[in-house]
Amino acid sequence: MLKNKAGVSIDELAAGARITRTAVRQHLAALEADGYVCKGDERKTAGRPGQTFVLTTRGTDLFPKQYSWFSGLMLQALRQERGSEGLAQWFRELAATIAVSLAPRLAGKDEAQRLDEVATILNELAFEASVVHPTDRSEAPAIEASNCVYHDLAAVFPEICQFDVELLTRLTGTPLEHHECMVRGGHVCRFRAGSPDRPQ
Repeated sequence: MLKNKAGVSIDELAAGARITRTAVRQHLAALEADGYVCKGDERKTAGRPGQTFVLTTRGTDLFPKQYSWFSGLMLQALRQERGSEGLAQWFRELAATIAVSLAPRLAGKDEAQRLDEVATILNELAFEASVVHPTDRSEAPAIEASNCVYHDLAAVFPEICQFDVELLTRLTGTPLEHHECMVRGGHVCRFRAGSPDRPQ
């Protein structure tokens, strides 16, 4: 299917996989239910028209990609052109732009609600984030993420962390610091108001 964007018939799939038509139909039913394939156009043959199947975008996404490699090339070029601080500033500006687009989701919410909504936004991006309330009420709540979605890139380009700090600061309306960082050996990425701890 990846090589034949116009669609592949059940007979072609059965021949290619060396399994029966019945087995192909069972696999296709499961893949279609999960959103990985869908019905394509009917193909006219000498006999009766045959149904074809095509990969959906979700199905195509199952195949290996080189996003990190390509992103690394671009970031390296930006760092060479602008320097480390210039790259960090570029990430801050990018975060500011994204924060503007997300602002309507935070409108009218109080501080606690904003934190919860920010955690929700991060989870939509696969950060596995949550709001953590300290036992010491003199300390501010923290946002913790247990999944760094660009961990490998951030290990080479630590300037990326400026994107997170700037985005969360703008979304919460409170200046936040990066208290713990997984790239620097921490168990989570923790953001909260106040001076950052030493890398853990």
